Amino acid sequence: MLPPADTLAPDWLALPADANDLAAGVWPASASRDDDGTLVLAGIRSTDLVATYGTPLLVIDEQEVRARANFLRSAFDAAAAAHGTAARVYYAGKAFLCTAVARWVVEEGLAVDVCTRGELEVALAAGVAPSSIGFHGNNKSVSELERAVEVGVGTIIVDSAIEIERLAAITARTGAVQQVLVRVISGVHAETHEFLATAHEDQKFGFPLGEAAEAVARIREVPGLEFRGLHCHIGSQIFGVAGFRESASRVLELHAALLGDGPVPQLNLGGGFGIAYTSADDPTPIDELATGIVAAVADGCAARGIPVPSLSFEPGRAVIGTAGVTLYEVGTTKDVTVRSGATRRYVSVDGGMSDNARAALYGAEYSARLASRTGDGDAVLSRVVGKHCESGDVVVDHEYLPSDIAPGDLLAVPATGAYCAPLASNYNHVPRPPVVAVRDGRAAVIVRGESVDDLLSRDAGVDA
Repeated sequence: MLPPADTLAPDWLALPADANDLAAGVWPASASRDDDGTLVLAGIRSTDLVATYGTPLLVIDEQEVRARANFLRSAFDAAAAAHGTAARVYYAGKAFLCTAVARWVVEEGLAVDVCTRGELEVALAAGVAPSSIGFHGNNKSVSELERAVEVGVGTIIVDSAIEIERLAAITARTGAVQQVLVRVISGVHAETHEFLATAHEDQKFGFPLGEAAEAVARIREVPGLEFRGLHCHIGSQIFGVAGFRESASRVLELHAALLGDGPVPQLNLGGGFGIAYTSADDPTPIDELATGIVAAVADGCAARGIPVPSLSFEPGRAVIGTAGVTLYEVGTTKDVTVRSGATRRYVSVDGGMSDNARAALYGAEYSARLASRTGDGDAVLSRVVGKHCESGDVVVDHEYLPSDIAPGDLLAVPATGAYCAPLASNYNHVPRPPVVAVRDGRAAVIVRGESVDDLLSRDAGVDA
């Protein structure tokens, strides 16, 4: 169904037959509505969750996380085995990391990728084996590297010549031997937002392909460093195999050349696999991605007459993104008519860019549905906005919601499991919300929410 000709809706947003429907693939598999229309997550009514924990509230479906982690591992295991090699899947902790989530993914067979001392300590506190941790980052400090070497982190992904020298000094002083990968820039421009593309030449991560061999040669000179292979990440929220195929081809040229001077046992192709945020999104199925990417590597190796290395991948959003649903309470609504005569309804909620900065950062699109009931009114073009003093404080830029949406209603925004809690802030001194895990009709806080007292406790002037 098409929107009216005078609408402010983008071309991709279709006018729904029912503005209460929960689009398949956008919501956790456990999401449903009960007899009175209330949104149910993992067997718990959203109204009951809000009565206990308040709003805003980030709800994570534990079984959804586990199922996706398990499926990713199985898919890449099978794809790698078909070509006579092995695969390892790391959970990219930057998507969302707490001790509970770290334990879930490890129990489903994943390793964990971190990129700061803080993320490393969370993984260690969760009981993740240090040998199952990969450590990223373009500016790892000496103290961060010392801590990583001290605890025995499995792999450090080296990002600069300075970092090589820092590690050389640390291992010389401690007598440790540290395994490293070298991050390279393949030059493949992923079809994603500029801020999410990480393989173009003019950016902060990694070594250009033309400079990586020199970095590898230096690593091979250092007694305390063991070169294990190359790493390349082309971006995030990527659909299709084409970008990964081209990137792998370019990196394999370097990989083959490096074999002349020693072993190159591993190739890590990163993550960035996309998910559905709206009903218009059509992400590539994970098993299709796994089969296509591994086949591309195998074909590239065969063409160069070299063995297929062991492979690693680092999905984050694809594990936890769809598992998250944020619940808000509607505060006000207003209709705004623009010069063309088209109208948009503004629906203000009690959160915003402090709990989900992605729309403000790079125009991320989301969906929304009434959660405390089903709406009876016609679908109207709406923009869900937050309570912050910014016109860019948008949660859902374009959505059709029932025209009878009103103050006091609960609104649910799906696919908020990744990059929402990690990017959360106290802008306008708004406390960050709790994160609650749900499974089999039970709920438990996995990250405590903040209070105004928490905010004041950090203000040194209060005691004065």
